[in-house]
Amino acid sequence: MGTHAPNCRFCGTKLVHEVVDLGMSPPCESFLPAEALDQAEAFHPLRVLVCHECWLVQLREYVSAEEIFGREYAYFSSYSTSWVEHARRYCVAMQERLGLGGDSLVVELASNDGYLLQHFLPMGVPVLGIEPAPNVAAKAVEKGIPTLVEFFGRELAERLVAEGRAADLVVGNNVLAQVPDVNDFVAGIARLLKPQGVATLEFPHLVATLEGNQFDQFYHEHYSYFSLISVEKIGAAHGLLLFDVEELETHGGSLRVFFRRADQAGPEVSPRVRMLRARELEAGYADLAVYRAFGEKVARTKRRLLSFLIDAKEAGKKIAGYGAPGKGNTLLNYCGIRTDFLDFLVDRNPYKHGRFTPGTHIPIFGIEKIDEAKPDYLVIMPWNLTREIVQQMRHVSRWGCRFVVAIPEVRVIEPLEFPA
Repeated sequence: MGTHAPNCRFCGTKLVHEVVDLGMSPPCESFLPAEALDQAEAFHPLRVLVCHECWLVQLREYVSAEEIFGREYAYFSSYSTSWVEHARRYCVAMQERLGLGGDSLVVELASNDGYLLQHFLPMGVPVLGIEPAPNVAAKAVEKGIPTLVEFFGRELAERLVAEGRAADLVVGNNVLAQVPDVNDFVAGIARLLKPQGVATLEFPHLVATLEGNQFDQFYHEHYSYFSLISVEKIGAAHGLLLFDVEELETHGGSLRVFFRRADQAGPEVSPRVRMLRARELEAGYADLAVYRAFGEKVARTKRRLLSFLIDAKEAGKKIAGYGAPGKGNTLLNYCGIRTDFLDFLVDRNPYKHGRFTPGTHIPIFGIEKIDEAKPDYLVIMPWNLTREIVQQMRHVSRWGCRFVVAIPEVRVIEPLEFPA
């Protein structure tokens, strides 16, 4: 890339090292209505880079956050029952750990449709959601959750603090990756916290993403991808101490990191932080070799998936897909999978029904389409929800249908493999 190399969005270093090149892809949540199928679509390079100074893995900002989230957004968190339950357990745990009550304030950044904050309401804990997508925020307001339709950053944090709305707990689940100006966002968190406040951030763990071959986690709506090493550096640069970490199973392997203000007395750094940091260093996540090895693993998965689909189609099999998550569009576009391989997709989100996948133009229907069409194979697009989906859809075994996942490797799953 030479002199045209972009700069790291955190530390400013020139980005000259590639993790993987997934070709050209459209914004992954831009599901198309039928009338748009004969119009031009915007495609952007999906080239993943790593900074050799701070080890932040990232994409260039080809698509602005305003363009993605500031109008209509197609993702509603509440359509995953396992994700809502994950949020409920978190709320119970944090209320107990922090002693949250009627005098506290919980602020969630990118609060979506209220999937998480709703669980604090029966506890009597005041909440505030901040969600830039107006169609999604409206669903939260319907649930009685106060929600600001804005992007979060230092300026908004200053305003909230001036209004007396500093936070005892700041929650950010799967939002840090979606922030183009990570410095402004983290500075805002530091400003919003009360002196003894705590911020928790959840995000897919870069180590799980690379070791699990989860290349569909890379898409334009996600600007950055974090290891403990990199997120700890970012927090420290803005006066936040990373004092605890939990390793979660969500999204194929995530971290929940706990920050507090470094200028205040508070909990000491947990042994879990030191142990995970040491594991990442030992595994090479502060070394370029581990990043450079990823691309060939991805290319091999593409070849194997296409081989399976070709063989199945040549044998006259009907193939459909379950779920139309944004990340599924990375897989579809990188592999060149269209209706020549997948007849259709189904999704629980009514917003997507009657629409088509960006780039590949696969139609999306309601779940009932599966029973009508009776496919031979059902490709699970949100592979991180495989157990939940197999258990919900085990009745497809009546006509001999089997499930398929592509990540971390192509695998056929029998409907009874995951007992209820």
